[in-house]
Amino acid sequence: MNFGRLSPSPRAVDWGLFAAVATLLSTGVATAFAGTPSAAWIIDAHALSGVVLVLLLPVKLRRVAHRVAPSRLTGIRAFSAVLATVVLGALGTGVWWVFGGTLDLGPWGLFHLHVGLGLFVPPLLLWHLCDRFHSPANATRGGRRDVLRYAGLVTAGALLWRVQGPVNDAIESAGADRRYTGSREEGTGDGNRFPVTSWVADDPDPVDAADWSLSVAGRVAHERAYDADQLAPDATERAILDCTSGWYSGHEWTGVRVGDLLDAADTADEAAWVQFRSVTGYRWSLPLAEARDALLATHVDGERLAHGHGYPLRLVAPGRRGFQWVKWVESVRVSERREVGEWLAIFVSGL
Repeated sequence: MNFGRLSPSPRAVDWGLFAAVATLLSTGVATAFAGTPSAAWIIDAHALSGVVLVLLLPVKLRRVAHRVAPSRLTGIRAFSAVLATVVLGALGTGVWWVFGGTLDLGPWGLFHLHVGLGLFVPPLLLWHLCDRFHSPANATRGGRRDVLRYAGLVTAGALLWRVQGPVNDAIESAGADRRYTGSREEGTGDGNRFPVTSWVADDPDPVDAADWSLSVAGRVAHERAYDADQLAPDATERAILDCTSGWYSGHEWTGVRVGDLLDAADTADEAAWVQFRSVTGYRWSLPLAEARDALLATHVDGERLAHGHGYPLRLVAPGRRGFQWVKWVESVRVSERREVGEWLAIFVSGL
């Protein structure tokens, strides 16, 4: 069989690879915020783009393999070989994760390696394109044949993505109870015995409850301050913590309903956002209506929160990803507008 006749033209392959990588990057970032089933299409789009990349990459590598022979190797071609290696690594670790693979890298794991390699691909690809850019207009020379070939690739990718579910279930070694986000179950219903992770660099010393207090301020009529003894847990929420590190854990959380704190402070009419700030400076905001239903937890499955899980208070925000469940909360601030700087704070707070 002449596989060359089944593949798109070289320019179409190149631009298809670029589109697949761009889609993988954008959907990969978006998955960090996909905390509800209605956003599952983002994860599916990410996976489908990965499958299409798996189908296109061998076509590209087969075409250029002769260029990396030792006698023809140049600096630019060596760089291209590095790019191909990183792409293959990102794809391989992603596939390995889907089929239940694990890897112990100290504080990191297989999922972190996949994300790290994936983040390296875009800058390497852009550098590669600076030397080898071709107008997308040239990619249309294959006409309808390219369109049909790409339709076949996308269809094959969709079928492969659908098939992997039953195959994954059939492989006993997979052993991965995964949510639609791809996260695996760890420590559900077992108190504090679920993974301790922190976004980027947040790692404070244990909080001394005697020196700690919670403030409720901002667009409120009456600013409030509470010490640990004044926050009697009187509300319960069953919620799943789905971490962007690749695991999820379901628990019964007990604490104080945020809406009760806001009622006591009497929020202003113009209030629209509620920001939760950690002792580290890390902070995240929720829309007012969503924040009212959130919980500031003091206990998990009947156990007092451990330091690593955010003692004395951790935000429980159902439907949000783990990095948005702020730990070691010391401030609840009501505002008209969301603070733009909090997007920077989540990357530098622990530093």
